[in-house]
Amino acid sequence: MNIKLFFEAILKFLLGMVLVGLLIFIPANTIKFMNGWLLMGVLFIPMFIAGIVMMIKAPDLLKSRLDAKEKEGEQKMVVSLSGLMFLIGFVLAGLNYRFNWIQLPNVVVVIATIIFLLSYMLYAEVLRENVFLSRTIEVQKDQKVIETGLYGIVRHPMYLATIFLFLSIPLILGSFISFIIFLVYPFIIVKRINNEEQVLEKELNGYKEYKNKVKYKMIPFVW
Repeated sequence: MNIKLFFEAILKFLLGMVLVGLLIFIPANTIKFMNGWLLMGVLFIPMFIAGIVMMIKAPDLLKSRLDAKEKEGEQKMVVSLSGLMFLIGFVLAGLNYRFNWIQLPNVVVVIATIIFLLSYMLYAEVLRENVFLSRTIEVQKDQKVIETGLYGIVRHPMYLATIFLFLSIPLILGSFISFIIFLVYPFIIVKRINNEEQVLEKELNGYKEYKNKVKYKMIPFVW
């Protein structure tokens, strides 16, 4: 086991968990915000399990997933917008609970939680199929085009999974106001995909042919 990678993964996991907790519970002004604890559970427990699996079976994939330093200028803006979306969305969810603005019914929260977990399973399958999935837009050494499984249906199944994941987050928190904020995410992803495909066409052998074979970027028969 790569000890350095292990401690880097644990540190970033703990920092992420603390940051999300602070953004949710401080605005809520209480730790009794049960929707907040529900989100923390469904978000970080599967993440911890996935991290352990990658550490054992695919340490190179874990290393690439931990690297969040974008080299593309346009992608840096995408990351910044996504970070701002999460910041505003989490804070508003806490404030929504604190001041009881618009509370979504429990049935919405339950359905959103199920969608989140199913989307996480889809996300895990994408990671299993494509060991070259880093968090940044880059072409890795010996990278090849993946065109089987989910990648035989759409070119960016990971981003499709993240849309369901992220749009369900504010609903798990019971905040319709935060959901409105998170609706910006699909537009952010469209911008990211368009720029990513430009990079892949230039730097990844066979990607142009793959685009001709798999017509849809993210949603079958739509886009």
